[in-house]
Amino acid sequence: MRRKTSENRAVVLFGPTAVGKTALTEELFSKGFEIINADSVQVYRFLDIASAKPEKELVEKIPHHLVDIRFPWEQYNSGDFCKDAERLIKEINERGNIPLITGGTAYYFKQLLYGPSSTPESNPKTREEIQRTIDDIGLDKAYEMLMSLDMEAAKKIDKNDRYRISRALEVIKDTGRPLSSFPVSDTLREDIDFVIIGLKREKKELEDRIRKRVDIMFDSGAVREMKALLSMGADLSWPGMQGIGYREWFYAMESGEVNISIIKDMIIRSSIKYAKRQMTFFSSFSDTLWFSPNDIKEIKGYLEERNIIVSQSRLHF
Repeated sequence: MRRKTSENRAVVLFGPTAVGKTALTEELFSKGFEIINADSVQVYRFLDIASAKPEKELVEKIPHHLVDIRFPWEQYNSGDFCKDAERLIKEINERGNIPLITGGTAYYFKQLLYGPSSTPESNPKTREEIQRTIDDIGLDKAYEMLMSLDMEAAKKIDKNDRYRISRALEVIKDTGRPLSSFPVSDTLREDIDFVIIGLKREKKELEDRIRKRVDIMFDSGAVREMKALLSMGADLSWPGMQGIGYREWFYAMESGEVNISIIKDMIIRSSIKYAKRQMTFFSSFSDTLWFSPNDIKEIKGYLEERNIIVSQSRLHF
């Protein structure tokens, strides 16, 4: 659909892991759209299988942005994402296409849709000090420390999420205030016209899909991918290794139980817990219309109400 270049709009599509975002993207957004990736692991090179990076055929069909833009040892945070996404939204609109921002990293969407929180910028010196502390006492103790200092923030962070635990402790050390005390807007920004679609499934159905995805991950070469990363020197200090499907290998090695079956079970449990946290977070987003991924006609109709025409190839998938 060709539109006036003065328009600044984007379709936002989010939902928990394995809900069916990629299939719906291929179903409805193959023509006239460009994808802005909002997955914090897919930004990294070499992290292809466990991150469920889009297949080559889909990338050739629909232009993708913010995929493979960092090495896994480099930082890429929500601030970086928003800066890049805002630039891309403008450029894609100017080309007469529609940006489709899709993925599952809730903090990326939160900051892009509602603006950044008032927390201070990261201090490299403090970050290094916190990282040394975590190395000394271990991640479990660091999480316990955060629980004692800022329980509200800790409850929203996975106990294995080194980056966010470190960031929360960094804010406390630099400001003397808990991270949860910094306000975050719940009012949708007005400079971009966002059409926001959320996808959800029944709990059991989603959990079954997660188990199937992990099976596919290992059938597709997850072990080979991890061996290649380890040969490059990968460890838990790499930001890219914090993603589910990667960090569990290091936990297994630390415990001395490098057993594929055990690692698969760890990834499944982590993914199910993550999906639950994603839905809790996404449910707080205002102006979101929720659908089952199977509601193709309803989603198509809603987009047309917002003057966005999509090309549908099938009725069901």
